[in-house]
Amino acid sequence: MSRAGKEKEREGEKLIVRNKRATFDYTLDDRFEAGLVLLGSEVKMLREGAAELTDSWCAIERGEVFLKGVNIPVMPGAAFGHEAKRPRKLLLHESEIDALRRGVEREGMTVIATRLYFKNGRVKAEIALAKGKKTVDKRESLKEKDAAREARAAMERARGGGRGASPRMEARRAERSEDRARPRRPE
Repeated sequence: MSRAGKEKEREGEKLIVRNKRATFDYTLDDRFEAGLVLLGSEVKMLREGAAELTDSWCAIERGEVFLKGVNIPVMPGAAFGHEAKRPRKLLLHESEIDALRRGVEREGMTVIATRLYFKNGRVKAEIALAKGKKTVDKRESLKEKDAAREARAAMERARGGGRGASPRMEARRAERSEDRARPRRPE
């Protein structure tokens, strides 16, 4: 299954890549949609789904926002290629840039990219104001994920066990699990 297959796509959007570490490492606040200034070879590589957002972040320089740390691999055989990790300019409204600047300066937040996607044929980046989580918060996130996973598994077992599973089959399953649990004696 592709990366895009796991996340529901919104209408008119085709997901390129999602920053999975963002929700684990940060508490996300306001989100913004921004266009990107790209070269042709970068767009071609993004159409193939080749990009990495893990170490990406945004910087505000001279009233403009730049996306840094995004890895778009170099296209093999391109006449006019690009650098893999060059800073890319984001296209935002002035009011959005001011909101980002206020969040960074006053509240000590950082701006990270959460996902890249195509919207009506154009590459867009979703960026978010984020505050770093402490180790304790990360542990809590892992506990919540584990609890949700266990609950889903229990619901699946309850649904699957009631349909078509005879008592004889259940007894066989129980025997097999006991056999696996018992240590075997060397012969």
